[in-house]
Amino acid sequence: MKKSLIALAVLAASGAAMAQSSVTLYGVVDTGLTYSKGAESVYGLTHVGGNTNSRLGFRGVEDLGNGLKATFNLEAGMGVDDGTDYFTGSGMAFRRTSTVGLEGGFGSVRLGRMLTSSYLAASRYDAFGDTGIGGSLAWHSQTGYQARTQNAVSYTSPNLSGFKIGAEYGFGEQVKARDSRYFGLGATYDNGPLSFGAGYDRANNIGSDDLTTWHLGGAYNFGVAKLLAFYKQTKYKDVFVGGSEKFKTFGLGVTAPVGAAGEVKASYNHYKVSDDGGKANQVSLGYVHNLSKRTALYGTYSYIKNKDGLALQLNGAMAGAGLKNGKQHGLQAGIRHAF
Repeated sequence: MKKSLIALAVLAASGAAMAQSSVTLYGVVDTGLTYSKGAESVYGLTHVGGNTNSRLGFRGVEDLGNGLKATFNLEAGMGVDDGTDYFTGSGMAFRRTSTVGLEGGFGSVRLGRMLTSSYLAASRYDAFGDTGIGGSLAWHSQTGYQARTQNAVSYTSPNLSGFKIGAEYGFGEQVKARDSRYFGLGATYDNGPLSFGAGYDRANNIGSDDLTTWHLGGAYNFGVAKLLAFYKQTKYKDVFVGGSEKFKTFGLGVTAPVGAAGEVKASYNHYKVSDDGGKANQVSLGYVHNLSKRTALYGTYSYIKNKDGLALQLNGAMAGAGLKNGKQHGLQAGIRHAF
C-alpha cells in the first residue's frame, strides 16, 4: 500500500512538471504549378510555395514560474516538389529559424537565427505576403537584402497599447569585428483597422557592400477591403572601391474578402536604382479560396517590365525563363495546407 502511494505521488509530480512545458510540431506544405514566360516559356512544380513558404517547425515553451518562460523554435524550409531544404538544396536544415530564449513581462529575448524586426515591421504590407510570383522584390535576394540575421541576440518588447518594438544585433564571428555584422530596429503599431510599421537596419559585407535600409508601411481595413502601402530604400556602399547607389521600392496593395471563403488581392510595385539608374514596374493579381481553416486553393498572375538596363525577374520564376525585352509573365496555381 505504501509503495502504491509513493508511485502515485511520483506520477502526479511528473504529470505536473509535464503540464508546465510543451512542444508543438507545426508546418505548411504548399506547392502547385508555375508557368514563367520571358525569353523562354518554362513550367513545372512550384518549389518554395506560391501562397505561403513551405516549412516544418518545432516550437516549445517551459513555464519557469513567476511569469517567466523558456522558449525554443526550430524551423526548416522545404521544397515540396523535390523534398529538399530550399536554403541548402539538400538535407533539412533549420535555416528559417533556430532560437532559444526567455520571455516574460519584460518581453522576450532570443538567441540564434531569426527574421529581423525591421523586416517583419514593413514586409507585412505586401498584399502577397512577400511570397510567390505576386510577392514584392523589395526584400528579395535579387536586391541583396537579407531578411534574417544569425549569430544574433534579439529583443521584442511586450505590447504597449498597440505599440511593439524589436531589435537584433548579429555578431560577425569573423577575423575583423565589422565583417558580416548586423544591427536593426523595428517598430509596429496596431489598433483595430489601423496598422503602421517602420524599420531600420545595417548589414556589413553583403557580397562586397554595406547595406543600410529603412522602410515603412501602413494599412487600413475598411471591412469590404484592406488597403496597404509601403516604401523601402536600401543604400549599397562598396567597401572595396567606394561609391554607392540606392535601390528604392514603393508598393500599393489591396485585399478584399469574396463571400465566406474567398479573398481577392492585387498589388503594384515600382523599383528604381538611384536617380538615373534602371527601373521596373510589377503588377499582380491573385485569388485564394479557403476550403477549411487549414487548406486553401490559390491562383496568381504577375507581370514585370524592366527599363534602362534593370533585369529583375518575378519572385519564384522558373529557372531559365529569363526576360524578353525586359519583360516577364508568371502564373501560379496551387494548394496550401497548414498543420
